[in-house]
Amino acid sequence: MDPVGATVLAATLAAATVLGLLWRRGQGRFRGRGRPPAPAAATGGGGTGAGGGEEGAMAAETGGATALDARDIGAGLGERATLVQFSSAFCQPCRATRRVLEEVSGMVEGVAHVEIDAEAHLDLVRRLNIMRTPTVLVLDARGTVVRRASGQPRKADVIAAIGAAVS
Repeated sequence: MDPVGATVLAATLAAATVLGLLWRRGQGRFRGRGRPPAPAAATGGGGTGAGGGEEGAMAAETGGATALDARDIGAGLGERATLVQFSSAFCQPCRATRRVLEEVSGMVEGVAHVEIDAEAHLDLVRRLNIMRTPTVLVLDARGTVVRRASGQPRKADVIAAIGAAVS
């Protein structure tokens, strides 16, 4: 192999390694306030026609943060916080995330865990800009999204995110 080819190969491998490590580091990490829905979603313009069960349910904008209610998530909100998990049928990290969220919601009084099948609720997924499963939203007692994580979160991170929701 000529020296230029070897240099290009080494630079490409180094860049791919750095990008991969940065991507992996961000997986399952909770980020600040939830992203507001995309502008087209905020208008509430029609459903997907795919048999969704979200008739009339709208995510409301409150101070730049998305708010959900019991109609949106198909279950009641927790007294202190709600962990909303978007999953899909064949998602292995979704199963592990479910176990973590159920464990944490069982440990912390007033915290509910709701799992939503992303494929069956495409209109809600689009409105909330959910790009992959699992995605976890942490709602405060009023239903405002205070934290959001894509990927499998760690138990300690979930507990810290609940702390942000109840404070």
